Amino acid sequence: MVKLFALSVFFKGASEARILKTASDLQSFSFFQRGTVNEFMTFASKTIVERTQPALRQSVKQDAYMCHVYVRADNLAGVLIADHEYPHRVAHTLITKILDDFTAKVSADQWPNGTEATISFDLLPAFLAKYQNPVEADPLTKMQNDLDETTIILKNTIEAVLERGEKLDDMVNKSEKLSIQSKAFYKTAKKTNSCCSFT
Repeated sequence: MVKLFALSVFFKGASEARILKTASDLQSFSFFQRGTVNEFMTFASKTIVERTQPALRQSVKQDAYMCHVYVRADNLAGVLIADHEYPHRVAHTLITKILDDFTAKVSADQWPNGTEATISFDLLPAFLAKYQNPVEADPLTKMQNDLDETTIILKNTIEAVLERGEKLDDMVNKSEKLSIQSKAFYKTAKKTNSCCSFT
């Protein structure tokens, strides 16, 4: 099942990445694992941002997770952690949208020294909830799924038409054979009847 676990916004400084905002959905983990999983995701996100060059996107496989990261040229970075089934294109589209919204709401002079407590940006939980189902949240993915369904329906319809065509061909062949047999029967019957005719 497709699952989106965490969204984070970082500022990539000269020596380290600073987390500005984060949101996570760890309901699929047991209560006792959530703290450890959250720490791991924060650590992995921070490490990936620090190792990614500005103006670069990448997706990194880490055990059962995919970490998608985008560090913009202005050193604002977004990280999305999901399972392997989550579409890469949707992940990077979402990161770009989050960073654009973050830029619109939080001025760039707050980024270098900001913390989760001092930055006012409350949209991450809403994005996390909306994008749990990437098909519904992303119009292009939804369109692709609709096209796939239409292709399957058309394929089944074509197969049904071909089956019907094959059955019609069989009927035509049988009628041709019947026609030949009918002519033979008629000739035989005519011969038989001609020797019995009394005039």
